[in-house]
Formats: sequence, C-alpha cells, structure tokens
Amino acid sequence: MRRVNPQIIGEGKHLRLVSERGWEYADRVRGTGVVAIVATTADDELILTEQSRVPVKRKVVDLAAGLAGDVSGEESEAFEQAARRELEEETGFHADEFWHIFTGPTSAGMVTEMVAFFRAVNCQRVSAGGGDHTEDIRVHVVPLAKIGAWLTRKQTRRTCIDPKVYAALGILGLEAAHSES
Repeated sequence: MRRVNPQIIGEGKHLRLVSERGWEYADRVRGTGVVAIVATTADDELILTEQSRVPVKRKVVDLAAGLAGDVSGEESEAFEQAARRELEEETGFHADEFWHIFTGPTSAGMVTEMVAFFRAVNCQRVSAGGGDHTEDIRVHVVPLAKIGAWLTRKQTRRTCIDPKVYAALGILGLEAAHSES
C-alpha cells in the first residue's frame, strides 16, 4: 500500500507522529528497522535481557534486540550485522551460526516499525555485555527446561515479559518438532 498525503503531527528526537487516511501512527526518525535475536547456548539455554523501560514504568524481560542503521555513519547497516552487534553489545555473547528467521510488524495498527528475527545457536560468552553507555541491561541465561517457571516468577514480581520472548519459545518449539520428525 502506498502512502497518501501523510501529515506530520509532531516530531521528537526518536519518533514522529503521523496522520494519514484517518489513522495516527508513530514512525522512527532514525534507523531502518528493529532486530531481535533468538539466542541459545550449546547447553539449551535461552539468552534474555532485562532492563527498565520508561513507557511501561517497569522492568522488561526481552530478547537481545535493537535498531539497525541508527548509528551515525552506519545508516546502511545490514540487519544481520546489526543483530550480531546487538547480541554481543547487550548480552556479551557471540554466535558462529546465525540466520534470519522472518520479519514482521511490531504493532501494525500503531507503528511503521518492523522487527527482523534472527536465530543464533551455540552462543558463547565473549564479554560482559550490559549494553552501551546509555543502557543498564541485566543478562539472564535460562535453561529451556525451566523457562516457564522462570518467566512466571518474573511476572509475579511485576516484571513485564515482552511478547517476543513467547515468539522465541514458539520458534524453538517448531525447531524441536522439526528435528524430531
């Protein structure tokens, strides 16, 4: 679908609000999209992040994720390159095996943002992680056999679980079912 006379209602450092055909939606000012990484270790552990998020006023457990093309001078950064960068920057892990799974909208009725999911297997720790100088990220390496109980404990402590985590569990479940057939 093509754009028809979009009107900018407001713009900040990171987002702009647009009105078009009776819809109001948000658009990013910088970056070309979002990457999210479904990262596991050789010991069947899922690598997750946790950080405070101002809009929801709570801590959020999520996959390693971030923007592609948001660094000055790197506006044409490839999505896989951004995913590898975010995995190491946020979690301190590196993966030799890395591939794109799918790309889809984050909230199609509200934002133009698309997220590209990548799979990283046999991840190995190469640094402390924790994010860049603007972030305070805690890294969790959770055995897949205990992930359900772990997520439930987090939720009972008022920590939000980003839906991308549940998408990752679905992806991992499909992988397991496929490998058994």
